[in-house]
Amino acid sequence: MKTHVKALVVGGGAVGNGIAYHLAKAGWDTMLVERDELTSGSTWHAAGLLPLFNMSFATTHIHKYSVDFYKSLEAETGLNAGFSICGNLRMAQTDARMDEYMLYSSVAETAGVYHEFLTPAQMKERWPLLRTDDLKGALFHPQDGYINPADVTQAMAKGARQHGAHIERKIQVDAYRWTGSEWVVSCTRMVEKGGMLVAGEEKFDIIAEHVVTATGNHAQRTARLLGVKIPAIPVEHQYIVTEPDPALVAWRKAGNPEHPVLRDADAKWYVREERGGWILGPYERNAPARFLYDVPESFRADLFPLDLERIEEEYMSMIHRLPTSETVGLKDDFNGPICYTPDGNPLVGPVPGLRNMWIAEGFSFGITAAGGTGYYLAQMMVNGEAEIDMASLDPKRYGQWMTTEYAARKNEECYEHVFILHHPDEEREACRPLRTAPAYDRQKEMGAQFGQVNGWDRPNYYGPKDAPASFDHDSRSFRRGAWWPYAKAEAEAVRNTVGIIDASAFTKHLVRGPGATAFLDHFTCNKLPTVGRINLTYALTDAGTTRTEYTIVRLKENEYYIISAGAWTSYDSDFLLKSAEDFMGNGGGYIDIHDVTTQWGVYALAGPNARALLREIVKDADPDTVLSNKRFPWLSYRDIELGMCPVRAVRVAYTGELGWELHYPIEFGRYLWDLIWSVGEKHGLKGVGARAQNWLRQEKSYRAFGNELGRDATPLEAALDRFVDLTKDFRGKQAMLDTGIRSKCVTLLIDGPDDTDPWGKEAILKDGVKVGRLTSGGYSVAFGKQIGMGYVSPELAEVGTKLKVKMLLKEWDAVVVEDSPFDPKNERIRVNG
Repeated sequence: MKTHVKALVVGGGAVGNGIAYHLAKAGWDTMLVERDELTSGSTWHAAGLLPLFNMSFATTHIHKYSVDFYKSLEAETGLNAGFSICGNLRMAQTDARMDEYMLYSSVAETAGVYHEFLTPAQMKERWPLLRTDDLKGALFHPQDGYINPADVTQAMAKGARQHGAHIERKIQVDAYRWTGSEWVVSCTRMVEKGGMLVAGEEKFDIIAEHVVTATGNHAQRTARLLGVKIPAIPVEHQYIVTEPDPALVAWRKAGNPEHPVLRDADAKWYVREERGGWILGPYERNAPARFLYDVPESFRADLFPLDLERIEEEYMSMIHRLPTSETVGLKDDFNGPICYTPDGNPLVGPVPGLRNMWIAEGFSFGITAAGGTGYYLAQMMVNGEAEIDMASLDPKRYGQWMTTEYAARKNEECYEHVFILHHPDEEREACRPLRTAPAYDRQKEMGAQFGQVNGWDRPNYYGPKDAPASFDHDSRSFRRGAWWPYAKAEAEAVRNTVGIIDASAFTKHLVRGPGATAFLDHFTCNKLPTVGRINLTYALTDAGTTRTEYTIVRLKENEYYIISAGAWTSYDSDFLLKSAEDFMGNGGGYIDIHDVTTQWGVYALAGPNARALLREIVKDADPDTVLSNKRFPWLSYRDIELGMCPVRAVRVAYTGELGWELHYPIEFGRYLWDLIWSVGEKHGLKGVGARAQNWLRQEKSYRAFGNELGRDATPLEAALDRFVDLTKDFRGKQAMLDTGIRSKCVTLLIDGPDDTDPWGKEAILKDGVKVGRLTSGGYSVAFGKQIGMGYVSPELAEVGTKLKVKMLLKEWDAVVVEDSPFDPKNERIRVNG
C-alpha cells in the first residue's frame, strides 16, 4: 500500500470517489481511504435522484456537470451506473409555486439547463395515472432522472483507478498532523469481529501534501480531529417502497415509458417508479437530527426505525396524486441519516486556519453533487480557483460562533424546508434571535422585521409597529411582497431626508505593525490612503479575480482599520491571516491582526439631512464646522464625540448620499441609538433596512461581494478600473491582466412588470439569445422603475445598449446606463455645510 501521495481523500462515498476521480484525472497522485466499504455511509440507502432544480448559480452548475458526467461513465469504465433518464417533473398546486418555477427558469437559463413548462392537461395526457385537476402546471427536466448510487460510486472508483488513483478500504483515520509542508495522517486498519467493524492492531501513517475529507455522517468526528467546526449533522430521512401497482404494471406492459421522477413540492414529497411499484420520499416535519457528536461504533450500513405516523400526511397526499396507489401494500422502508447544513448548501473548500486541508461535507443531495463537486474542487486544488465562484459553498461562511445546538436545530429546519417555497425574501425562524446588536429591542419596538446574516439579526425593513408575528412570513413573495411599500418609503427617506441603518454586522479587522503598510500595499490593488483618509480596494486571488472588497481606514502610519462584508467574517479573516503569515514568512515585517467585529457597532446615517442631525449631538469646540468639508472631507475619518459616546466616524455612504458610518464601541450602542433618535424626527429620520439599502446602492452602481464581486471575475471585468493602481505591484496583478476582459459588469434600468422586480438571478438576452445574467436586482425610487446589475459580453457593455431581462417567462426591455446613474458626479455625497 502506498504511504506517500500528493492528495489523500478520506471517505469512500459518492462524493469522495467523485473527488478522487477528478484529482487523479488532473494528474495528481491520489489515494482514497474508507473506514468500511465503499458506499457504506449514506450513499447505499440514497434514493439516487438527480434534481437539477436549484436557485444557487454555483450549485446548479455542480448538479448539471454531474448529470452530464454520469452519462459518460459507462463508455469510460465499462460499468453501467444504472442511470434512468426518465425526466423530472415538478408539479405546482399554487400560483406562488409557478412563480418559483418561473424564477428558477432564469437561473437554469443562465447555467444552460434545459427545461420545459407543462400544463395540467399535458401532464394528464402523458401520464394518465396522475391526478392533475388541482394543479396549476409543472416544470419538467426531460434530461435527468435517477441513478443507482452504489453503481455510480463504483463506476467513479473504477475511473479513478484507471487514472492512477489508489483506493483502500477498511482504513480509519485517527489523527492529522501538519509538518509545515505536508500532512501526516495516522491510520488504523479496521477488522471484522463478530459482525462489528473494530480497530485492528495495524497502525501506520500516510503522508500527503493535500488532504480532502468527505466523511459524510462522520463529519463531527472529522471536525474534532482537525480542531475546527463543521456544521454538518445528519437528519433522519425516510422513504417507503410499495408493492407493485397493477395499474402501473399494466401501463408499462402496454409499452409506455417510465414515469418521470415526480415531485409534488406543495405536498412535500418525491415519488418514482421502482419495479412496478412506487418509492415515496417525504420531507416531513419533525425529522430529528442524529449523530450530533459521533456515529456509534456499532452503526455501519444501518438504518433507524421507521416512523410512519410522522409521514402519514405525505403518504395520503401521494394517494391523492396517484389514486391507483391507494390499495397497494408496503414492500420495504428505509430511514437513514442524510447530512445537512444550516442553509442546505454543502461545505466545499479549504478549511479555516489550516493549510492544504480541504473538506467536502454536508451533502443532502450527495449523489447529485458528487461528480460536479469533484470537478470544481479539483480545479480549486490544482489550478487555485474554479471556473465558477465557489464562495457560496465555502466552509468559512460559518464562523467560530457556530455551535452544535445551532447546527442541529437549523439542519432540522433545513430538512423540513426542502420543499417549502424558497422565496428570495425568505427568512427562516429557527435559532433566532441569536447574535444581536445593542439596539435590537429598540428596532423591534419600531416594527423592524429582521433577517439573519452570519448569525446576526439585522433589520430587513421596518413594518407596522403593531404587526402580527406572522407579518414577515405572510409578506413573502416572488413578486412585490407586502414589505415592498415599507422598503420603498425607507429608500425615499434616504434620498429626501435621512435614514439610519444598523450595519453592526460589518466585518472589521485591525491590522498594524512594522510590516502592515508593505503587506496591505501588496495585498490590495488600490493605493493605500494617507493617515486620516479611507479608500476602497480589493484583495485578489492568485488567479487575478476578486477575493474580498475592503474599505481601508488608515488610523496611523502603520495601523489600519479595515471593513468588509458582514456575511463573510471568517472567510475574510482566514484569507487575511494566511496572507499575512506568508508575507512574514517571506521576509516581511511583523504584522498584528485582530478580528474586532464584535467590539465595534456601526450605524450608517445617510441622507440630505444627515449633517444637520449630527450637528445637534456632536460635541466639539466648533460644532458648526466639525462636519464641514474642510474639517471632515469626503472619504476621510475622524474621531468625534456624539453626546457621551466616542465615535470613529467615516465619511462614506453605501447609499450614495451625504452620510457617515458611525463606528462605536459596542457597549455604547443603545445610548447612541437613543441619542440619534432624540433629535431625529425633526429631520425626518427613518429606520432603514437592508432591502432598501440594496436598492439604493444599485442606483450608484456599487458592487456587492457575493453578487457582482467574486472569484469568477477580475476587478477590471467588474468595471472597477478606478480602484486598481496599475503602477504598483500587487497580488494577482499579472494574472488579472492575462485574463483580459471576458465579460463586463453593467447597470441596467428595466421596464419590467408592474408587480415584480428582478432578484439578481435573471437571464439577460439580446435578440432572444442569452448574453449574460443579473447578479443584483430591485427597484429604483430615483427612476421609478426596476434596476439591476450584472455581466454581459464586453461589446454589449456600452451605455445605451438595448437588452432584455427575462422575468416571469417574458422578456422586458432594459438599457445599459452609465455607472452611478443617480448623481454620477457625486455632488450629493460631497455637499458642504
